[in-house]
Amino acid sequence: MDVAEFEALMLQVLVGGLVLFMAFIVYDLAKKSNAGKWGTFVLFGALGLGVLGFLIKTVLVEFVL
Repeated sequence: MDVAEFEALMLQVLVGGLVLFMAFIVYDLAKKSNAGKWGTFVLFGALGLGVLGFLIKTVLVEFVL
């Protein structure tokens, strides 16, 4: 395994871990602020849009290159 392969793998693994950690933070924030079902849905929706943007960018880069 060369350096470029290792960096690509770690990018996916560590960004995935960061997304999971952010999901935990959003869940904890929603729980502590008594956001309710709708508020929790909105918070996770905003996080989901950010993750979706990262995934779309990754897919587009793979198709272009």
